[in-house]
This record gives sequence, structure tokens and C-alpha cells, in this order.
Amino acid sequence: MLGAGASLARLLRRAPPLCLQRRSRGGRLRVREALAAQAPGGDVRVQGWVRSVRSQKEVLFLDINDGTSLQNLQVVADPKLESRDLGFGSSVEVQGKLVKSHNRKQNVELQAEDINIVGPCDPMAFPFKLKARHAMDYTRQFPHLRCRTNTFSSLLRIRSKATAAIHSYFQDNGYVHIHTPVITSNDCEGAGELFQVETASKTSEPGKNPHFFNVPAFLTVSGQLHLEVVTGGFVRAFTFGPTFRAENSQSRRHLSEFYMVEAEISFTESLQDIMQEMENLFKASAAAILSRCQEDVELFHKYVAPGHKDKLDHMLKNKFVIMSYSEAIEVLKKAPEAFSFKPEWGCDLKKEHEKYLVKHCADIPVFIINYPYDLKPFYARENEDGPQRTVEAVDLLVPGVGELYGGSLREERLHVLQSRLDRLGLLDTYQWYLDLRQFGTVPHGGFGMGFERYLQCILGVDNIKDVIPFPRFTHCCLL
Repeated sequence: MLGAGASLARLLRRAPPLCLQRRSRGGRLRVREALAAQAPGGDVRVQGWVRSVRSQKEVLFLDINDGTSLQNLQVVADPKLESRDLGFGSSVEVQGKLVKSHNRKQNVELQAEDINIVGPCDPMAFPFKLKARHAMDYTRQFPHLRCRTNTFSSLLRIRSKATAAIHSYFQDNGYVHIHTPVITSNDCEGAGELFQVETASKTSEPGKNPHFFNVPAFLTVSGQLHLEVVTGGFVRAFTFGPTFRAENSQSRRHLSEFYMVEAEISFTESLQDIMQEMENLFKASAAAILSRCQEDVELFHKYVAPGHKDKLDHMLKNKFVIMSYSEAIEVLKKAPEAFSFKPEWGCDLKKEHEKYLVKHCADIPVFIINYPYDLKPFYARENEDGPQRTVEAVDLLVPGVGELYGGSLREERLHVLQSRLDRLGLLDTYQWYLDLRQFGTVPHGGFGMGFERYLQCILGVDNIKDVIPFPRFTHCCLL
């Protein structure tokens, strides 16, 4: 009796190669691959969704797209292949031959021999209409369908490439990728804007701890504290994942669920090192996005945010500006504008302040450093600067968005951190954090960048809800 290995080998010898199996039905091509074909010929299959139908007496034209390209593939067919279910929005599989196209806009077209309608679509009921340019606030009402639009399909391709570019930057620069937890018992920012995690059933046995984890648990607002744990053994680490804020806001710049890029660096005593890493990440990732998603980015710069390309080029070619918080307050006090919130030393910077400071710096991103002690979380390293207590913290402000990054050196001095936690009544909660300072601590720092805000900055999109597939914000959780 043959063993399992011998049986598998015999089956493999009998089976025709996969390429031959495919060729018998026509090799399957994605639209992007078909459009890039240099030597058309041979039977192929293309699957996708119909973007337009033009029926003439002697010929039927279809444009189909499968999400791999902004451009559609033109299909040329005999009108006899048309059916009443072949309309805008329907899904199809087309079998035929790739041939040289007479259309200047594309290299090839597909001469159809067979059109199989996989899923019909009623164009009258479909919320998106042929050749219509729908406003982004309109498409936002249909999160389950808006990936069918040119603008949002481009956004999703850009988002995918941007994610890869950010990972590539960190991997190329010696960072270890860490999956930090979504459920945590820590409030990293200390602002109290937390979603508490509870079981669906509220019942608990008498005398038993009512909490599933025995302690209150929350959706994370940041992976930073867990990254600090990891950089007790790794010099560089980063995380890239969902974060949550229970902020009661429906503004154009806030979400309840969004993605954060966070990095932590050990053995650094310089805020300048942290800022340089922030600037490098911004520019390297932007260059990769512009290179790999040229056509999709151009759609945004041409139709969604005309003129934004020049603004982005201006940001990328200039060294970012550095300004202290105290200098920023003086600039704001001397501004000719009447702000809704009067700028005073010790106040938090509002959106109107951020907008003016970026404008003051010629629309070049600006680092604001050395914030008042009371404006930043407990982990920011305290400066030794006399009566005006400040910390070595930094925010990066960018045109159109405002705050994009936040970062700081972390307080590694045990006695200083212990004293601050004691004043805040957090000694017991963060005893583990103090342990990090007792067992082989090093000077370190890090930063976090809002991924959706970054996409807004690159593309010029005004509303943050239009750069994430399924936006969650107060009073709205569609799907």
C-alpha cells in the first residue's frame, strides 16, 4: 500500500499544470494586468463590474472595472450578447481575446466571445448614476456601496499603498512591528474619553467580580504605553492599528475609531531626533504614495482638491519649521486676526490657532515644542527651565488639517515620574510603569500619527470621514 507522500506524488504527476487548466477556459486577467499588456493575444477571462454600456446597431461597448485600476477596460461585443440584465452596476465575467485598441486612451480592448452576467443590478434603484459626479457627502450615506465610485475606489487603493509604505519605512529603518492590544486597562492620554468594554449580558453572580477581566477594561486610545514596555528590550518598535476616542464631536477632523501609527525609540535624549524621524516618515511615505498611486492621487488633486498638488510639493521640498510653544503664543498675540479663543500662555491651542501658525510659517509644517507641564500627559519628560514648567513634548501642525503628530521624550527619571503619579493619584494604577524605570531604564521617546489625517494632508480631503472605509462617530455607526 502506498504511503500518503507517494499517493500525492502520483496525483501531481497525473494533474495537468495549473496554467494549462486555466488556459482551457482562457487565462484570468485582472483589469490592471489587461490594460498593461504589451503583446495582446490569446483567450482571456476578465471579471468585474459594468461601469457603462453603449449599444449601437453593429457593436456593443462595455466598460468594466474590478477595483485594480482607475481606468476601465473596454469590451467590444456583438450586440446579440446584450441582455436586459446587462446594465450599469451589474457584475460580469467576459471571455474573449485581448487585441490592440483603436482607442487612444488605452492600449488594448477585449473582443468578447461570451458575456456571463454574474449578478444583475437595477440601474434605476442603484444610488450611483452613470456619468454622474457624486459629492462625497452624498456617497458617505452608502458605506456599503461607495467603493463602486471612482473617487472612493481610488481612496482605498491609496490607503492600501500608504499602509504598505509606512510599514516599509519602519522595516527599512530597523523597527520591530508590534501588535499592541485593542482592549486595555490603561487610559494612556488621561483625558477620560474612553469606551468601556463590557459583556452583552449584564448579569453577574452574587459575590463575583462584575468585570469580565476583573478590572475595568477599555478600547485603547493609544498603543504607546505597550510600546514602551517593548522598547525595554528593543531599541526601535512601532505599531499601526485601530484606536478609539469617545469624543462627542461630529467635526470634520474627528472620528470615534481611527488608525494610529506609533513609534518608540530607546537610547535617545534629543527631541530633535524624534522630530527628524517624524519628518522623515512623513516625506518618505508621501514620496512612495505619489510614486505608486500617481493616477489615483491625480484624481483627488484634480477633482476633489484642485491646487492641492502645489501645496503638497511645497510641504515636501521644505525643511519643517520648529517653534517653541512660548514663541507660538507670542505670534498668536500679535496676529491681526480676532480669535474666538484668546491665546494665553498655558492654554491649549485651538484649530484656529493651529491654522494661523501654519499660515504664519508660509504653509510649511511646523513643530511646536516645549508645551506647558499641565497640557501634556504624565509620561512627558519635564524640562529643567525654571518657573514656567514645560515638558519636552512636540506637536506637528500641517496645512488644512492642524495637528497631525504628537510626541515627546518620556520621563525616565524614577523619582520625577513617581512624584507626578503621586500627585495625580495614579501610583497604584501605574506601578508597572514605574517598574520599567527601575529595571534597566534608558532615555527614550516616541510619537503617534493619525493615519486618516495623514491621508487628508496628502490628498487634500476636507472631511476625515471620507478617507476611512467605515467611519464611526457620535450618533453614527452604519453597518
